[in-house]
Amino acid sequence: MASTLLDKIWDAHVVARRADGRDLIYIDRHVVHELHGPHALKHIEEKGRNVRRPDLTVAVQDHTVSTLPGRKTSDHIEAMRRGAREHGFRLFDVGDPEQGIVHVVSPEMGIALPGLTLACPDSHASTVGALGTLAFGCGTTELEHIFATQVMAMSKPRQMRIIFDGRLGPGVSAKDVALYLIRTVGVDAGRGYAVEYAGSAIKEMEIEGRLTLCNLTIEWGARTCLIAPDEKTIAWCAGRPAAPTGELWDAAVAWWRTLATDPAATFDREVRIDCDAIEPQITWGTDPAQVVGISERIPGPDDGDQAQRDKTQRALAYMDLPAGEPLIGVPVQRVFIGSCANSRMSDLRLAAELAQGRKVAPGVTAIVVPGSSTVKRLAEQEGLDRIFTQAGFEWRGSGCSMCAGANGDVGIEGERCVSTTNRNFENRQGRGVRTHLVSPAMAVAAAVTGKITDVRELDKLG
Repeated sequence: MASTLLDKIWDAHVVARRADGRDLIYIDRHVVHELHGPHALKHIEEKGRNVRRPDLTVAVQDHTVSTLPGRKTSDHIEAMRRGAREHGFRLFDVGDPEQGIVHVVSPEMGIALPGLTLACPDSHASTVGALGTLAFGCGTTELEHIFATQVMAMSKPRQMRIIFDGRLGPGVSAKDVALYLIRTVGVDAGRGYAVEYAGSAIKEMEIEGRLTLCNLTIEWGARTCLIAPDEKTIAWCAGRPAAPTGELWDAAVAWWRTLATDPAATFDREVRIDCDAIEPQITWGTDPAQVVGISERIPGPDDGDQAQRDKTQRALAYMDLPAGEPLIGVPVQRVFIGSCANSRMSDLRLAAELAQGRKVAPGVTAIVVPGSSTVKRLAEQEGLDRIFTQAGFEWRGSGCSMCAGANGDVGIEGERCVSTTNRNFENRQGRGVRTHLVSPAMAVAAAVTGKITDVRELDKLG
């Protein structure tokens, strides 16, 4: 019988099939952070249980970590330290040379690998689907269960395949592809589905771009996502600290090469996206589907049913934007480059290339936060930090920073922030802060011009 990529990984990890229709899925890697990990650990301790597989469990400090020099501790950070110490699992702590955002650290360290299952108490766990890792976000109750048993009870999702045809044009990145997809299918289209991304544009996309695309999968409701591992994936995983070596590596690669959807396999739904039609994208509203191409105008509240019209009207009011006008030229006061969506080396290299020889516009606060201490170190070795600081950007330590807003990195009420994060909800980056989601290239264009700008026009503007 023909199988999809999801079928192959799922079936290889079924421990038991329950009478209620759910399967017990073995979790190969359990990755937690300080915001939710300590709470679940407290629960299992109260019940007299231990972490079943500390060797398969890792923790990071990211959500509440300050990105400023002389990083301060917090109750969450101290609780995560205690939990790691008492239960014996690896902690990427503040000051660790490999500390960073969970969804950046797990792939770059080789914790996430093709064909593995991974659970994380964070909705953007699907990021590592880019490597062919079957990853699930989990709540505190599920987190507690995984700590104690190393399995997760789940119903198998329906399956959807998104096929990306064509090629990306100038100034267009994986972030633009993700935003275009969300605006096309809507924020609820993925509910109940596991998604496989495929097509010529995916084959051409580099691994860090795939990580960005997969990072935003939850923003249109999908449970998880996968991209079949290919030779790019294998080359990217080779030599990672937690990757296998020697004969174990050879055996792993041999299996990874079998992890592709069979030609005769079918999906519950298929969607095709023409990447030739995608220009740089930007959100205008307060959910990730409220997106326009940079050359388009802000939509009005006249389309859709009454609920949709009310939603549009509320978004326009919060964002203080007039319907029917272009976004190009709207002044900005803050720019943020970072988050688990866009804080890897390829993101920073592109941003630095555009920032070089330019200056952040007067009245704009621009911040660059690398996704991990490893990324920070590599960027500094290449001199990217100097390019940013000479241009007037702040160069920070690694962490979630302005994406989470749980660490002191927030904007000022009324500011308009152009951001490479993955969520633009009301008050997400600070009370009353108006967030526009963009690619790193579009973020730099806004920073140096002081207004929303088509990055493709940047050279013409000087």
